[in-house]
Amino acid sequence: MANQLGNKLNKLRKDKGFTLESLAKAANVSKSYLWELENREVKNPSAQRLAAIAAQLGVTADFFLDDDASQPEEKHLDDAFFRGYKSLGSPEKEQLRKILETFKKS
Repeated sequence: MANQLGNKLNKLRKDKGFTLESLAKAANVSKSYLWELENREVKNPSAQRLAAIAAQLGVTADFFLDDDASQPEEKHLDDAFFRGYKSLGSPEKEQLRKILETFKKS
């Protein structure tokens, strides 16, 4: 029986155009682990694996654990963006800062 985490994961995965196999490969988890998350009640999902899956889907693991959110909210998307930003190198961060400045001027 699917659970809330599984329902959210399944919907977001499909909305983003991932198959079980493609998301598993991108997040470096097994296809069977993803299937288990989507279709069974997993009592203690691995925080590290859930974070890797969430990162590939453009959200944070918090979204999957937030009982009040059925769709990713701005806070989930922002948190995922900032985590991605922190992992960039200096040249890429500078490019994004320049892009942000152009939006501020508009």
